Amino acid sequence: MKSEEFVIIVAGGKGLRMGGDIPKQFLPIGGKPILMRTLERFRAYSEALQIILVLPEAQQDYWQELCKQYEFQVDYQIANGGQTRFHSVQNGLTLVPDDAEGVVGVHDGVRPFPSIEVITRCYETARQTKAVIPVIPVVETVRQILPSNQSNPNAVSNPSSITVPRDQYRLVQTPQTFDIQLLKAANRQPYNDGFTDDASVVESYGHPITLVEGNRENIKITTPYDITVAEAIINSQL
Repeated sequence: MKSEEFVIIVAGGKGLRMGGDIPKQFLPIGGKPILMRTLERFRAYSEALQIILVLPEAQQDYWQELCKQYEFQVDYQIANGGQTRFHSVQNGLTLVPDDAEGVVGVHDGVRPFPSIEVITRCYETARQTKAVIPVIPVVETVRQILPSNQSNPNAVSNPSSITVPRDQYRLVQTPQTFDIQLLKAANRQPYNDGFTDDASVVESYGHPITLVEGNRENIKITTPYDITVAEAIINSQL
């Protein structure tokens, strides 16, 4: 059977940290909604890529109105969002045939700037190792608040907190990319609170994760400050 490529783009945010009523994935940057830019980036990676958008059912009419307004032409399938990210990905996976062979990525709808090189690196590596996440180095000093003092996280004197070696840590991005059958099997596990991302689901299933280099522009837009940064990124790419 021919190897296929899918991406599940999860866009379930309510935008509470943005301080407005419009969900953050629909906010414009550079004159276009964030979510449209995300889908366009993956279409730019491959015309053959099968795109699955997971969106809360209550937001789908508004999304369709935006698509008409902006004359959005990217082809995709749509699935309903779930109670958690885990359940949303499960819903997206139902649109991937059970007998499909190949690679599926899972990407945050509010990360519109993954580089084509990073997407390619994730998909190519996943064909070999079956489970891949893009990461970037931590560039700032990291201080750990110890459990004994979590009631006062502003405390800075030892033994209340300690500086940890940042070279031992990485910031995780998306697309987190997997062998299709591996991710389907891992997502048949019962949900637990330890499932913080798709890699944690696959690790719980018993498969190791390969780290590849991400790109620093691949930010997750969650606050008004992030909008400012995103506008700067767009302007720098013009």
